[in-house]
Amino acid sequence: MKKETGKLQDDIILLAHGGGGLRSKQLIRDVILSALENPILAQLDDGACISIPESELVFTTDSYVVTPIFFPGGDIGKLAACGTINDLAMQGAEPRYLSLSLIIEEGFHMRDMKRIVESLAKITRQTSVQVVTGDTKVVERGKGNDIFINTAGIGVRNPGTNVHVSNARNGDVVMITGTIGDHGIAVMSKREKALQLKTSLLSDVAPLWDMIEPLIMAVPDIHCLRDPTRGGVATALCEIADTSGKGVRIQETALPIKKDVQAVCNLLGLDPLNVANEGKALVICAQADADRALRVLRSHSLGKETAIIGTVVSQPAGTVLLETKLGGERIIETPMGENLPRIC
Repeated sequence: MKKETGKLQDDIILLAHGGGGLRSKQLIRDVILSALENPILAQLDDGACISIPESELVFTTDSYVVTPIFFPGGDIGKLAACGTINDLAMQGAEPRYLSLSLIIEEGFHMRDMKRIVESLAKITRQTSVQVVTGDTKVVERGKGNDIFINTAGIGVRNPGTNVHVSNARNGDVVMITGTIGDHGIAVMSKREKALQLKTSLLSDVAPLWDMIEPLIMAVPDIHCLRDPTRGGVATALCEIADTSGKGVRIQETALPIKKDVQAVCNLLGLDPLNVANEGKALVICAQADADRALRVLRSHSLGKETAIIGTVVSQPAGTVLLETKLGGERIIETPMGENLPRIC
């Protein structure tokens, strides 16, 4: 360890950083508080006391175990912030507060720790979301994956907003706010070096509330919102069909897929519909609202490639059908396993 500006500054994470003593305090003060400082977090209590006058709150929690922790277009810190913010946004809720728990492996480089926390902080500053409480633990060398992150989020939803996946109705339009599969393939291209996948793909990881809020304001009767993360568009649409008791028909020719994503999927026998996304939303609304929803979404940088990909139908209930390029049909099912482990 070395001494810098009057502080003990370690090059790597030690077990002592999770012991609750001086090193724990230094880690929290020099790495976490310095990046995420706000009056509530600065109190350093075991819980955050927050005052929210509105009555309809949305609460979510998630964990992030991506490998590698740094990938084209993002890292585990950015992923954790965006993923939690987006879970709130998909309930029509304005994200307000996050918790942040870090499980760090002994020997993890301090410079990478700072890089991850600052990446997360950049997203919270961009979205005016505050990290108000958290925790740090350090596990023995070889018993972690460098770092795992657990978050929880609180958001506020306007009374009357209801975008639950059970709300899909016959005749509704199904749209996706951009190209699919970017995140999963970007992560895999970085991780699977033996495959020598040469691609310029970047993860699509991004916070979606700034795009979703004007959509809800312009089209208050949006029926469903869902971000197709693990399991991709296929899993999200299957959940919508199953929960609503309706069918969903999508057109293969309408799916926005980048050439690099399609090429890698063809090479490895993957279906782009099963590949994870971290900055896209499925939007389901009435046919009468579709043009207005498209205009609002396409006016935002994250939604400029929004496309209508299908419709909600009454039959076959609980089933997703894909109309293929050749004019046939196939059933889209929820993937049995994880095609791409640790992509979020």
